[in-house]
Amino acid sequence: MTQSLTLKRPDDWHLHLRDGAMLRAVLPETTRHFARAIIMPNLVPPVVTAADARAYRDRIIAARPAGSNFTPLMTLYLTEDTDAQDLAAAHAEGLITAVKLYPAGATTNSASGVRDFDKVRGVLEKMAEIGCPLCVHGEVTDAEIDIFDREAVFIDRVLDPIRRATPGLRVVMEHITTRDGVDYVKSNDTDLAATITTHHLVINRNHILVGGIKPHYYCLPVAKREEHRLALRAAATSGDSRFFLGTDSAPHTDANKESACGCAGCFTATNTLSILAHVFEEEGALDRLEGFTSRHGPAFYGLPESDETITLTKGEAVTYPDHIMTEDGPVTVFDPGFPLHWQVT
Repeated sequence: MTQSLTLKRPDDWHLHLRDGAMLRAVLPETTRHFARAIIMPNLVPPVVTAADARAYRDRIIAARPAGSNFTPLMTLYLTEDTDAQDLAAAHAEGLITAVKLYPAGATTNSASGVRDFDKVRGVLEKMAEIGCPLCVHGEVTDAEIDIFDREAVFIDRVLDPIRRATPGLRVVMEHITTRDGVDYVKSNDTDLAATITTHHLVINRNHILVGGIKPHYYCLPVAKREEHRLALRAAATSGDSRFFLGTDSAPHTDANKESACGCAGCFTATNTLSILAHVFEEEGALDRLEGFTSRHGPAFYGLPESDETITLTKGEAVTYPDHIMTEDGPVTVFDPGFPLHWQVT
């Protein structure tokens, strides 16, 4: 029996588009279904000034498919040299929506990130003053900390002290992967939210490692134990407005994913909504899917919800392409490992 579900057009609150040929190839996979997206600034070189953000925004708009009104929501890459006045002016203009914190070395193209958090204290205080959200890649990078513990340690050592020292700073814990992250968000009533990715609702660390290494499931933060995946699913499907979708869809060519030192990232833009409908249906929470994809994010960021809608229909199994072709080489589309029956119609 065919079923259908109509939602306000979703937004993606964490998206990698890269630049150049890759940008032109992958952008249509997002604009097909999403109204807006928070665009990650970790290019080479990174987007660190208002001028950088303006130029990158213009390149994204120029790459939109004909007829698309997709809106890129720009961010600045926080460094120890970030100019607080430049940031404030960009926010006041509406040029940027948020600022991104990468601890140095935490993930792809994060070498310019923050090492000494005391050096950005003045910038964070200015952000709290003007209401500019801080999007956080929540992992420590200390070599002695196990990769599976880095999110929990970051909360205790970095995030909680920053928030206590900067009252009023609005923070998004991006792509949380642990029960610790879920519990920390739930313990705070104001100024804190978290995005959850599509792939972290589907895979745990066994999917990456059991039966051979699966490079297209390797991401950062890395997928954790099953108990953490289940905590994420419970949070995403709970209806709690502090949790919303940020796909962290991150395109890398197959050559870069399948090398001796493969890149981190799952490319989910193509089939995210089909996967999410499957997950929410399994959890008996289809009535909460619109909140997670379309309502909670705008509410936190103080933006209007989309006035457009999309309809998801359940029927025969849906086939998606295995790869997106780019001038640099193929990009593998995330495989959830189960048949998909919901599609945007």
